[in-house]
Amino acid sequence: MAKRSRSGLKHKRQSEKRRVGNQAVLSRLKTLTKGPLTSPDRLAQALSELDRAARKGIIHQNTAARKKSRLMQRLTTGTPTPASPARGGAREHGNTGTKATS
Repeated sequence: MAKRSRSGLKHKRQSEKRRVGNQAVLSRLKTLTKGPLTSPDRLAQALSELDRAARKGIIHQNTAARKKSRLMQRLTTGTPTPASPARGGAREHGNTGTKATS
């Protein structure tokens, strides 16, 4: 069994507290971004929350920028952006990614 120093136990307590707080923020972000964007006010709230999460280091700045861009695109065009093939999105559209054999 590993030794448990006071500093190690404190680090564990701090990490758990941060994890719970970050989880709440991420859940709220998901709720705001996945729901219907019925008004510009809702979009502004989602963008603000994304910026705040990036500023606090909960999500990466590039991730926030990408999500904001996709939200704006969704509001202007009214359609969701297609999934990226690099992340497995091609499978959703019927392409399995296997080579055709003849």
